[in-house]
Amino acid sequence: MNEHFARRLTGLAGIATAAAFIVEVPLYFIYSGPPPDANVLARLLIGILALACLVVFVTAFRELVKAAHPAYEWVGTMAFATGLVYATIVLVSSGLEAGAVIAADRPIDPTITVSGTYILYGSISRLMLALFLTALGYAIARTRLLPRWAGRSAFVLAGTNLFFVPSLFFGNDPAHFYAANGWGTTALMGAIFSYWMLALGVSTYRSATRGRVASSRLGGRSRTRW
Repeated sequence: MNEHFARRLTGLAGIATAAAFIVEVPLYFIYSGPPPDANVLARLLIGILALACLVVFVTAFRELVKAAHPAYEWVGTMAFATGLVYATIVLVSSGLEAGAVIAADRPIDPTITVSGTYILYGSISRLMLALFLTALGYAIARTRLLPRWAGRSAFVLAGTNLFFVPSLFFGNDPAHFYAANGWGTTALMGAIFSYWMLALGVSTYRSATRGRVASSRLGGRSRTRW
Protein backbone atom coordinates (compact mmCIF):
# COMPACT_ATOMS: atom_id res chain seq x y z
CA MET A 1 0.00 0.00 0.00
CA ASN A 2 1.54 3.32 -1.07
CA GLU A 3 1.40 6.41 1.12
CA HIS A 4 -1.16 8.30 -0.95
CA PHE A 5 -3.68 5.44 -0.95
CA ALA A 6 -3.08 4.79 2.75
CA ARG A 7 -3.87 8.41 3.55
CA ARG A 8 -7.09 8.36 1.56
CA LEU A 9 -8.25 5.06 3.04
CA THR A 10 -7.37 6.15 6.58
CA GLY A 11 -9.22 9.44 6.10
CA LEU A 12 -12.34 7.87 4.60
CA ALA A 13 -12.47 5.18 7.29
CA GLY A 14 -12.09 7.82 10.01
CA ILE A 15 -14.91 9.92 8.54
CA ALA A 16 -17.20 6.88 8.22
CA THR A 17 -16.43 5.83 11.81
CA ALA A 18 -17.18 9.28 13.14
CA ALA A 19 -20.38 9.69 11.12
CA ALA A 20 -21.81 6.43 12.45
CA PHE A 21 -20.89 7.24 16.05
CA ILE A 22 -22.35 10.74 15.75
CA VAL A 23 -25.67 9.27 14.60
CA GLU A 24 -25.62 6.58 17.31
CA VAL A 25 -25.00 8.63 20.46
CA PRO A 26 -28.19 10.80 20.42
CA LEU A 27 -30.33 7.65 20.20
CA TYR A 28 -29.44 6.94 23.83
CA PHE A 29 -31.24 10.08 25.00
CA ILE A 30 -34.58 9.91 23.16
CA TYR A 31 -36.47 8.01 25.89
CA SER A 32 -36.45 8.69 29.62
CA GLY A 33 -37.44 5.14 30.57
CA PRO A 34 -36.76 1.74 28.99
CA PRO A 35 -36.58 2.39 25.23
CA PRO A 36 -38.42 0.24 22.68
CA ASP A 37 -36.49 -2.65 21.20
CA ALA A 38 -36.28 -0.92 17.81
CA ASN A 39 -34.38 2.01 19.33
CA VAL A 40 -31.88 -0.20 21.15
CA LEU A 41 -31.25 -2.51 18.21
CA ALA A 42 -30.94 0.41 15.76
CA ARG A 43 -28.31 2.18 17.84
CA LEU A 44 -26.43 -1.07 18.37
CA LEU A 45 -26.45 -1.79 14.63
CA ILE A 46 -25.12 1.68 13.88
CA GLY A 47 -22.44 1.21 16.54
CA ILE A 48 -21.41 -2.13 15.04
CA LEU A 49 -21.00 -0.50 11.63
CA ALA A 50 -18.94 2.27 13.23
CA LEU A 51 -16.64 -0.28 14.86
CA ALA A 52 -16.20 -2.12 11.56
CA CYS A 53 -15.06 1.18 10.02
CA LEU A 54 -12.76 1.72 13.01
CA VAL A 55 -11.06 -1.62 12.29
CA VAL A 56 -10.41 -0.39 8.74
CA PHE A 57 -9.09 2.91 10.13
CA VAL A 58 -6.56 1.37 12.51
CA THR A 59 -5.39 -1.09 9.84
CA ALA A 60 -4.94 1.66 7.26
CA PHE A 61 -3.18 3.91 9.78
CA ARG A 62 -0.64 1.19 10.50
CA GLU A 63 0.02 0.86 6.77
CA LEU A 64 0.32 4.64 6.45
CA VAL A 65 3.00 4.80 9.14
CA LYS A 66 4.78 1.83 7.60
CA ALA A 67 4.78 3.38 4.12
CA ALA A 68 5.81 6.88 5.20
CA HIS A 69 8.22 6.15 8.07
CA PRO A 70 9.26 2.47 8.33
CA ALA A 71 11.31 3.17 11.47
CA TYR A 72 8.09 3.90 13.36
CA GLU A 73 6.18 0.87 12.14
CA TRP A 74 6.23 -0.48 15.71
CA VAL A 75 4.14 2.38 17.06
CA GLY A 76 1.73 2.06 14.14
CA THR A 77 1.37 -1.60 15.06
CA MET A 78 0.72 -0.64 18.69
CA ALA A 79 -2.04 1.74 17.62
CA PHE A 80 -3.49 -1.01 15.42
CA ALA A 81 -3.41 -3.61 18.21
CA THR A 82 -4.95 -1.42 20.91
CA GLY A 83 -7.55 -0.04 18.53
CA LEU A 84 -8.51 -3.56 17.53
CA VAL A 85 -8.80 -4.61 21.19
CA TYR A 86 -11.02 -1.59 21.89
CA ALA A 87 -13.28 -2.41 18.95
CA THR A 88 -13.52 -6.04 20.05
CA ILE A 89 -14.48 -5.11 23.61
CA VAL A 90 -17.27 -2.80 22.46
CA LEU A 91 -18.50 -5.36 19.94
CA VAL A 92 -18.80 -7.94 22.73
CA SER A 93 -20.69 -5.41 24.85
CA SER A 94 -23.03 -4.69 21.95
CA GLY A 95 -23.67 -8.39 21.51
CA LEU A 96 -24.58 -8.79 25.18
CA GLU A 97 -26.99 -5.87 25.03
CA ALA A 98 -28.63 -7.03 21.80
CA GLY A 99 -29.06 -10.57 23.12
CA ALA A 100 -30.71 -9.34 26.31
CA VAL A 101 -33.10 -7.06 24.42
CA ILE A 102 -34.08 -9.76 21.92
CA ALA A 103 -34.69 -12.32 24.68
CA ALA A 104 -36.69 -10.02 26.99
CA ASP A 105 -40.47 -10.20 26.84
CA ARG A 106 -40.82 -6.49 27.66
CA PRO A 107 -38.83 -3.32 26.92
CA ILE A 108 -35.67 -3.08 29.03
CA ASP A 109 -32.91 -0.51 29.42
CA PRO A 110 -29.78 -2.57 28.64
CA THR A 111 -27.48 0.14 30.00
CA ILE A 112 -28.84 -0.82 33.45
CA THR A 113 -30.17 -4.36 33.08
CA VAL A 114 -27.14 -5.95 31.35
CA SER A 115 -24.68 -5.69 34.23
CA GLY A 116 -21.93 -7.51 32.30
CA THR A 117 -21.40 -4.46 30.10
CA TYR A 118 -20.73 -1.95 32.88
CA ILE A 119 -16.99 -2.38 33.04
CA LEU A 120 -16.67 -3.29 29.34
CA TYR A 121 -18.20 -0.01 28.14
CA GLY A 122 -16.65 1.84 31.06
CA SER A 123 -13.24 1.25 32.64
CA ILE A 124 -11.90 -1.34 30.18
CA SER A 125 -12.93 0.62 27.09
CA ARG A 126 -11.58 3.85 28.54
CA LEU A 127 -8.20 2.24 29.26
CA MET A 128 -7.89 0.62 25.84
CA LEU A 129 -8.94 3.81 24.08
CA ALA A 130 -6.36 5.77 26.10
CA LEU A 131 -3.62 3.37 24.98
CA PHE A 132 -4.80 3.61 21.38
CA LEU A 133 -4.86 7.42 21.44
CA THR A 134 -1.44 7.59 23.08
CA ALA A 135 0.09 5.38 20.40
CA LEU A 136 -1.69 7.33 17.67
CA GLY A 137 -0.58 10.67 19.09
CA TYR A 138 3.01 9.50 19.45
CA ALA A 139 3.08 8.23 15.88
CA ILE A 140 1.74 11.54 14.56
CA ALA A 141 4.11 13.61 16.70
CA ARG A 142 7.23 11.65 15.72
CA THR A 143 6.49 11.19 12.03
CA ARG A 144 4.67 14.50 11.38
CA LEU A 145 2.21 12.70 9.16
CA LEU A 146 -0.52 15.11 10.21
CA PRO A 147 -0.71 18.61 11.73
CA ARG A 148 0.52 19.10 15.29
CA TRP A 149 -3.00 19.57 16.67
CA ALA A 150 -3.81 15.97 15.78
CA GLY A 151 -1.04 14.52 17.92
CA ARG A 152 -1.50 16.93 20.82
CA SER A 153 -5.27 16.49 20.96
CA ALA A 154 -4.80 12.70 20.90
CA PHE A 155 -2.70 12.96 24.08
CA VAL A 156 -5.29 15.22 25.74
CA LEU A 157 -8.10 12.84 24.85
CA ALA A 158 -6.05 9.88 26.10
CA GLY A 159 -5.60 11.60 29.46
CA THR A 160 -9.32 12.34 29.65
CA ASN A 161 -10.11 8.66 29.06
CA LEU A 162 -7.71 7.65 31.83
CA PHE A 163 -9.62 9.96 34.18
CA PHE A 164 -12.67 7.70 33.80
CA VAL A 165 -10.91 4.37 34.41
CA PRO A 166 -11.68 4.36 38.20
CA SER A 167 -15.39 4.92 37.50
CA LEU A 168 -16.13 1.24 38.27
CA PHE A 169 -16.10 2.19 41.98
CA PHE A 170 -19.01 4.64 41.62
CA GLY A 171 -22.14 2.60 41.03
CA ASN A 172 -24.28 1.81 38.03
CA ASP A 173 -26.68 4.72 37.62
CA PRO A 174 -26.38 5.99 34.02
CA ALA A 175 -27.81 9.34 35.16
CA HIS A 176 -24.66 9.92 37.21
CA PHE A 177 -21.72 11.52 35.43
CA TYR A 178 -18.97 9.30 36.88
CA ALA A 179 -20.77 5.97 37.37
CA ALA A 180 -19.43 2.78 35.82
CA ASN A 181 -22.05 3.21 33.11
CA GLY A 182 -22.62 6.93 33.68
CA TRP A 183 -23.31 9.41 30.93
CA GLY A 184 -19.89 10.99 31.36
CA THR A 185 -18.02 7.70 31.30
CA THR A 186 -19.80 6.39 28.21
CA ALA A 187 -21.94 8.84 26.23
CA LEU A 188 -19.87 12.00 26.73
CA MET A 189 -16.57 10.28 26.00
CA GLY A 190 -18.11 8.58 22.99
CA ALA A 191 -19.37 11.90 21.62
CA ILE A 192 -16.02 13.65 22.11
CA PHE A 193 -14.18 10.77 20.44
CA SER A 194 -16.64 10.85 17.53
CA TYR A 195 -16.10 14.50 16.68
CA TRP A 196 -12.35 14.21 17.20
CA MET A 197 -12.29 11.24 14.82
CA LEU A 198 -14.26 13.27 12.28
CA ALA A 199 -11.70 16.09 12.38
CA LEU A 200 -8.83 13.61 12.15
CA GLY A 201 -10.43 11.77 9.22
CA VAL A 202 -11.02 14.97 7.27
CA SER A 203 -7.47 16.18 7.94
CA THR A 204 -5.98 12.86 6.85
CA TYR A 205 -8.03 12.70 3.66
CA ARG A 206 -7.17 16.29 2.75
CA SER A 207 -3.48 15.62 3.34
CA ALA A 208 -3.57 13.04 0.53
CA THR A 209 -4.88 15.68 -1.89
CA ARG A 210 -2.34 18.28 -0.79
CA GLY A 211 0.45 15.73 -1.08
CA ARG A 212 -0.51 14.86 -4.66
CA VAL A 213 -0.63 18.53 -5.64
CA ALA A 214 2.80 19.15 -4.12
CA SER A 215 4.22 16.14 -5.90
CA SER A 216 2.85 17.22 -9.28
CA ARG A 217 4.30 20.70 -8.88
CA LEU A 218 7.71 19.19 -8.26
CA GLY A 219 7.35 17.17 -11.42
CA GLY A 220 7.86 13.95 -9.51
CA ARG A 221 11.59 14.72 -9.11
CA SER A 222 11.55 14.59 -5.32
CA ARG A 223 9.73 12.84 -2.53
CA THR A 224 6.17 13.98 -1.92
CA ARG A 225 5.87 16.58 0.83
CA TRP A 226 2.81 16.66 3.10
